[in-house]
Amino acid sequence: MNIQQTGFILYTIRYHECVQFYEHTLGLPVLYRKETLTCFDFHGSYLMVEIDDETGLTELETPVRDRTCIRINVADVKAACARLDAANIPYSYGEYDWGTVAKFRDPEGNLIGFRSANEHQQDLKQV
Repeated sequence: MNIQQTGFILYTIRYHECVQFYEHTLGLPVLYRKETLTCFDFHGSYLMVEIDDETGLTELETPVRDRTCIRINVADVKAACARLDAANIPYSYGEYDWGTVAKFRDPEGNLIGFRSANEHQQDLKQV
């Protein structure tokens, strides 16, 4: 297998709100747009936000537990949280023995986490 690139697809009911969130709040560059999907540069990968047209849902269902989290490694977690503060997006911040993280949600309710890129690199060196 010759993998060329990897990516994530988020199927969403709140398509326009999610596109605005990833483009303007998080500042991800748009690679391309089509009528019902927007593809963002995810720094070495891509993140595609696409209208969920298969489930027939018209409102969000609350999951029992998050099964995924989009992780974004940043130079400074506290500084990255300033963007969330500016957009009035609630988040939880924690400094643990394994690393510093802040968790928040996009307009669809998907869990996203900032983590210290330096701490992640240190973990990779220990393997």
